Amino acid sequence: MNRGVVVWFTGLPCSGKTTIAKEVKKFLEEKGIDVELLDGDTVRDYIRNKDFSKEGRNKHLRYIALMAKLLAQRGVVVLCSFVSPYRENRDFARSISENFVEIYVNTPLEVCIQRDVKGMYKKALNGEIKGFTGVDDPYEEPENPELVIETQKESVEESASKVISKLKELGYLKA
Repeated sequence: MNRGVVVWFTGLPCSGKTTIAKEVKKFLEEKGIDVELLDGDTVRDYIRNKDFSKEGRNKHLRYIALMAKLLAQRGVVVLCSFVSPYRENRDFARSISENFVEIYVNTPLEVCIQRDVKGMYKKALNGEIKGFTGVDDPYEEPENPELVIETQKESVEESASKVISKLKELGYLKA
């Protein structure tokens, strides 16, 4: 049996976090591995949290970290795809999880802006949205992630393959 683990994808909005996580999920499901994807947009819709203040984000991510921890304790590979702009939230998630892997999806802001199909960056740059990560709210880059992915330099499949390889290397998946 594979060990449960929290795999925390972090990066700017539109960096490719969820796209990569979905590809990893597909691979794991094909191998019969128990996997769950917790995505920022989907989870917010269910828990009806529209508070994007620093305090609101902190509370939201603490809740997600606890949910992920509990699933991982049951042997699930939990893929968490959240901007999670503040180190303190990612550090908290790591501190409560027995098995934790941080994946930094390091995509330049200009590339994220080009990929933005929802038009959120445009609204933020025009001042219509306040506190948008990467525009007028900071993103604190991870200091020691287990893996850095640069989506502007590789395909989704290559990025997902790197995640799978890292999980095998760390002993969370059978080789």
